[in-house]
Amino acid sequence: MWWIILIILAVIIIAFIALYNSLVTMRLRVKNAWSQIDVQLQRRFDLIPNLVETVKGYMTHEADVLTKVTDLRSSWSDAKTVDEKAKLDNELSDTLKTIMAVAENYPDLKANQNFSELQTELTNTENKISYSRQFYNDTVTRYNTKLEVFPSNIIASMFHFTAETLFEVDNQEARKNVKVDFSK
Repeated sequence: MWWIILIILAVIIIAFIALYNSLVTMRLRVKNAWSQIDVQLQRRFDLIPNLVETVKGYMTHEADVLTKVTDLRSSWSDAKTVDEKAKLDNELSDTLKTIMAVAENYPDLKANQNFSELQTELTNTENKISYSRQFYNDTVTRYNTKLEVFPSNIIASMFHFTAETLFEVDNQEARKNVKVDFSK
């Protein structure tokens, strides 16, 4: 009889340890996924001064756009939470799109080799950021699900594991359907 009790107790302890370790592993994966976003955002922020300097000579009338990019880049270091960084990231993405759209009005700028290379680098970086966001959200979803399903929810509450925030679009314009009209 004692053997059976010891075996049951050993199985419960092993299951408890396995569930705890899986929660810790998933929490670390979430942190790693966020750091991948952070790396790509930093890469974009490192490219921005070069873009601004290249564009500055051509876009004399759009100084406010360039100032906004510089201000957003400066405020990045003040952002601490995922929500704050997501908001800044969305604002910066919108502003960079404005620069690229305004560049269409400056044929000399479009022909500039530095601008072209920076535009390509930014496009590649934006793609990496998009992938990193998706990976982060997938990882957070798996982690948050693990926190809520039985029996891991018991261990999660015992050790104060908390749910993580998804990286979400804060811009309502980005959620609207795009109207494409080739008749013009």
